[in-house]
Amino acid sequence: MKKTIADIQLKGKRVLMRADFNVPLDEHRNITDDARIVAALPSIKYIIAEGGRLILMSHMGRPKGEKKEEFCLDPVAERLSALLGKNVKKMDDCIGEDVEEAAGSMVDGDVILLENLRFYKEETKNDVVFAKQLASLGEVFAEDAFGTCHRAHASTVGITEFLPSVAGFLVQKEIEYFEKVTKSPDKPFCLILGGAKVADKIPLIENMLDKIDYLIIGGAMAYTFLKSRHKGIGSSRVENEMLDTVRKIFDEAGKKNVSIFLPKDHVVSKEIAEKAKNKVVAEDIPDGWIGLDIGPATIKRYRSVIKESKTIVWNGPMGLFEMKAYSTGTKKLAEFMAKLDATTVIGGGDTAAAVNQIGLGKKMSHMSTGGGASLEYLEGKELPGIAALDEKERV
Repeated sequence: MKKTIADIQLKGKRVLMRADFNVPLDEHRNITDDARIVAALPSIKYIIAEGGRLILMSHMGRPKGEKKEEFCLDPVAERLSALLGKNVKKMDDCIGEDVEEAAGSMVDGDVILLENLRFYKEETKNDVVFAKQLASLGEVFAEDAFGTCHRAHASTVGITEFLPSVAGFLVQKEIEYFEKVTKSPDKPFCLILGGAKVADKIPLIENMLDKIDYLIIGGAMAYTFLKSRHKGIGSSRVENEMLDTVRKIFDEAGKKNVSIFLPKDHVVSKEIAEKAKNKVVAEDIPDGWIGLDIGPATIKRYRSVIKESKTIVWNGPMGLFEMKAYSTGTKKLAEFMAKLDATTVIGGGDTAAAVNQIGLGKKMSHMSTGGGASLEYLEGKELPGIAALDEKERV
């Protein structure tokens, strides 16, 4: 078990916390979704309440080592100030004399937000000098940015060489849920996979086949699975180079008594456009038509599988969710899952965005805040940002 902010004395200490404030902005630089800021609030409020002096750091976008106005964190400081009901002092840099001076003059309960870490190329290179400069600002490091824990960056790994390093509450929750589903899930266990590419999900499937009972496939990746079963997929997206790999998955699943479920009907169109004519077709998609969502018979079948499950992990939408015409499969499964007495884990990224858009995020057991990080956890990989944190002493 990793140490958390609840395991250490915080009063009077400068706590350097890595958060994930990489929030979406509109053309006027207004935040369009503050879910990532809200997710960090339990840790932030706890540190303040305990008398810590909180120094927050984050990245935004991909400025590639250059200071760019559109990636400055001013909108985050503004929103965070409003959410906390207190002033969050925003710095114009993340290292340097001004930052050191501001950190040194903090009093208990103060909050400072450093400027975008990725304005320095040293951040993503895990540069030891840069990491040491960041570490010099604090006395304790708290990791609460699960979305970057799969990256060995200066602010996630390098910094832990110089400070006592603990998990924030958000990262603690992520660890608890992913450890449970990968090590001791309640059975039956259903894994739902969607999204565009089979190739992205192969390591995850290979790692989870020993743990799951049911594998439900949707999204564009389903058409490669269907083609491997000699079903007609029309002009749907297919990864021909993955067909042999998919056949091996069926073989392995058979040996491990895992049932794989594929779409039985589809919502199809001749072009990928919101207002293009679409229709529902049975298992074989006719030539010239593209599969863009699972059909009503498939939704019914998938719900019956999910209903039997005690653990459900979902990574990847069932259709082209961004277009309303092809969002029904994802929406209906989310609505059904929200009512179940089961452990329901949504694996970040597009799936979390879709479930939040429907307004069902709070109805799930756990909504992961990291798409890439959750994927790597389910693949059985060690996340460097978590591995670097201090362990609790065993009693």
